[in-house]
Parts: sequence; structure tokens; C-alpha cells
Amino acid sequence: MPIAVVSIPVSDPSAALTFYTETMGFELLRDMPMGPQMRWIQLRPMTGGATIALVTWFERMPPGSMQGLMVHVPDIDAEYARLTGLGVAASPIDEQPWGRFTMLSDPDGNGWIVATLTAPEEIAAKG
Repeated sequence: MPIAVVSIPVSDPSAALTFYTETMGFELLRDMPMGPQMRWIQLRPMTGGATIALVTWFERMPPGSMQGLMVHVPDIDAEYARLTGLGVAASPIDEQPWGRFTMLSDPDGNGWIVATLTAPEEIAAKG
């Protein structure tokens, strides 16, 4: 069964929504009240896949505790230039057999990997 939604713990849902839509390029799917003081904010990465929900209600998941989530982009060089042009502090692009990537954090410190992934058949051909 595919993963549908990944929870991203944030301190300020409105600020996080701005970062994920305007900086990361995620598409807003839902922003609706959920209980008296919570919102269900669900976003989809620009290249599809599982969606994320910006959450404030998991005690054991404080803002900034999510690390290592990866999104695929078709052109890491162009995406790196776009992100750093917007003022995002991203690590230099690195290359591994599985792809080329940069790492960055959202305003709460949740860590992301933005990568252009190598197709499995290309990895097999090299190895």
C-alpha cells in the first residue's frame, strides 16, 4: 500500500504554509479547520507522490523533528539555483550513486533532501 500523507511538525501553520507553497513549490490541496484550534493543511510536492500535512498536535513530534524526507526534482541544478535565489540555505549539491542532491531545512528545522534520483537500471548498469 502506498504512503498517502506524511506529517510535518510545525510551530506556525501559516508561516509553514507560505514556505512550502512559495519556496518549495508545493501545491495546496486542503486548508480547513480541524477542531477548535487546529487546521488540516495538506500539500502535494510539485512532482507528485505522497502528500504532506502540516501538524501541530503530536506531542512526541515537536516542530523540527522530521529529518531526511526526500523529494525528487527533474533538474537538481535548476532547483538548487531557484531555491538559493529565494534565499534558502541549502547545502552544496552532492552526488551519490542513487542521485544528486542538496539538503535544506524549513523554518522549524525539519530537514529535507531535494534530489534528482538516478533510475534503478542506471545504478545496476554502473555496479
